[in-house]
Formats: sequence, C-alpha cells, structure tokens
Amino acid sequence: MLKKLMRNYDYSLLVTVILLTAFGLIMVYSASSVWAVTRLHEPSNYLFIKQLEWCLIALPVAVTGMLVPYQAYKLIVKPLIFTSILLLVLIYFVGHTANNAQSWFALGSFHVQPSELVKITLINYLASVFSNKQKSIDDFRTSVLPPLLVVLIFFILVAKQPDLGTAMILVSVSAVIVFCSGLRLRHLLFLLAVVAVFITSIFFKFLSSNQSERFTAAYDPFSVADKAGNQLINSYIAIASGGLTGKGLGQSIEKAGFLPEPHTDFIIAVIGEELGLFGILFVVLCLAYLVIKGFVIAIRCKDVFGSLLAIGISSLLAIQTFVNLGAASGLLPVTGVTLPFVSYGGSSIIIMMFSISVLLNISAFVNMKRSNNRQEGERVNVTAFH
Repeated sequence: MLKKLMRNYDYSLLVTVILLTAFGLIMVYSASSVWAVTRLHEPSNYLFIKQLEWCLIALPVAVTGMLVPYQAYKLIVKPLIFTSILLLVLIYFVGHTANNAQSWFALGSFHVQPSELVKITLINYLASVFSNKQKSIDDFRTSVLPPLLVVLIFFILVAKQPDLGTAMILVSVSAVIVFCSGLRLRHLLFLLAVVAVFITSIFFKFLSSNQSERFTAAYDPFSVADKAGNQLINSYIAIASGGLTGKGLGQSIEKAGFLPEPHTDFIIAVIGEELGLFGILFVVLCLAYLVIKGFVIAIRCKDVFGSLLAIGISSLLAIQTFVNLGAASGLLPVTGVTLPFVSYGGSSIIIMMFSISVLLNISAFVNMKRSNNRQEGERVNVTAFH
C-alpha cells in the first residue's frame, strides 16, 4: 500500500510547497534581521532559526498527513471539534496577548495559535457532515442548519479574541464548502442573504475602535498616516521602489523600522522591494498553482468526503492568500493574516503543511483509482478482443 501511495503522489504539489517554504525561510531571515536586533535585542538570525524550528516540527506532521488515508479523518471529527472549542475557550483565561488580540498560548519562547487548528478542524467537520447527508441534503433544517450553528460558534469565539481576519476566513471557507455540497439554489440564496445580514450586524458589533481605524487606513491611508495608515503607506513605498527586479536580497530600507513587523503579514512588501515584481509573481504563481491543483484533485475525486476536503483546503489557501495580499495592497483592511508558507508563523506553517499533505494523500488515492479503472478497462478490451 505504501509503495502504491508513493507512486501516485502528485509530486508537483510537494515540489511547489518545498520551493515556497525554502523561499519563505530566506525572506523571513531577510525581513526580520533588523527587527530581531533592534526590537527583540537578539541576533539577526533569531526569527529565522525559530521559523526553521517550526518547519522541522511541521515535517513529521506533514509526513503523517501524507501516509494516513484521508478517510480516517472522519473518525476524529468529534474529538477535533471538542478540542478546538476547548482551546478557544481556554485562551480567554490563559492566552497571550499581542497586537491587541488574545489569540496565542505562550509555551516558553513558542507561541501557539489555536485558531489555526480550527481552520482544518472546520474543513474536516463540514466535509464529513455534508458527505454523510447527501441523501437528505435538501432538508435544510436537519441537514444544513446544525453544521452552520457549529460554524457560528467558531466564528464568535475567534472574533471575540478579537481576530476578525481569521473569523472571516472561517466563514468564507465554510461558505465555499456549503456551496459545493449540493444544496438547492433557493437554499443557497437564502443562506447568502442571511449571511450578508448576519456578517454586517455582527461585524460592527465586534469592531473595536482600533479595527475601525484599519478600514480608514485601508482606503484612505494618508488621512491617518501617523497612525494606522503608516503600515500601508510604507508597503506602497516598498513595492513601488522595488520595480521589476528589486533592490537586491537583503537591501530593503522599509524593513529597517519603517514597516512594522515586516516578517509577518507584510512580508510581500519586503519581497517586492528586494526582489521586485518578479519576486511577487513567483510567490503568487506558486500559490495559485497549489490552489488550482487542489480544485482539480477535488473534481477528479469521486468520493464526496475527499472532494469536499480538497475543496476546503484549496479554498482556505486561496482565501488566506487573497486576504494577506489584499491587506498589503490596500484592497482590504489589515487583519494580521499570514501569507501561506512565506510569512513568519509557527502554527500557520504546521497547519498549512499538514493541509497540503492531506491534499497529496487525496491525490494519491484519486490517481490509484484512475489507474485501477484504466487497467480494468484494458483487461475488458483484451477479453472482448479475444
């Protein structure tokens, strides 16, 4: 079985992830070197070493995701949901606060963000529920409403940290899975209207003065240039000054105290300044390739659970990339969402690597099924010929 899996992995996915992760490590070192010395009073390679340690921790997790048949995740849906909710509740009592959000557990020098686990937990849960309810999917009250209540619970728990960026990603990914689950059009339209009203009302209820200022900063940054708009303005300067080919690796000026936390959600600005438009295109094209391949795998997978799981993972990658790049370009408010595989962030790199490894596992089973069907067809043709 292991040999069959090894033969049928989509290795283009694996190579793309390795390239992105290696590129991310290089850029984390470049973007964080000044920050580590001036803000943390540590050696210039301090955050690079920590990110490398997180990557090494993520490695066995990713290998596990590649080897364990994806169907097994159906068996741990309830424990994962319970654990995720428990962690989100505990964080209000013993959580670490940073950037006005209580979203982390501090474990020594490592900070763990449970909302990252929630992303893959919710995808697994919705894929499992809707695959089990395909025969009764038209019954909105019994088949659709209960899982949506679970999404609502996660949304509220994450939004109250407050982490509206992650909360909105959870809702957006859930919406994609629900849309692809086979609901009737009238149910989808009803849900769309309810979600629009709900998000609008809840959004402003949870919106703090700091977050409200981020909207002004996104669409009129020069009016708050000395406050929230400072980050976006310096992002514009960094990307514009990089041109096509950039100033050269390590040569960014904006990372030297002008661009706040350049190694996390605004790392694309440093990439643009140092490596130019070509550096940005490399990242965008690699991420786009992962997303497109993920949806292709979902389409080819005839198992509903596997297909919805692949759709959820692919949409998570697409939406998180869009939110990060949108914030750095002024299209969206700054949310603190990391750029997958590139930004500094331990919890993010572990969950993203695990997610792609699950996608690899699904691709292997899809390829094995297609290969078996092809061989069976060849045997039938040979028999018919004789």
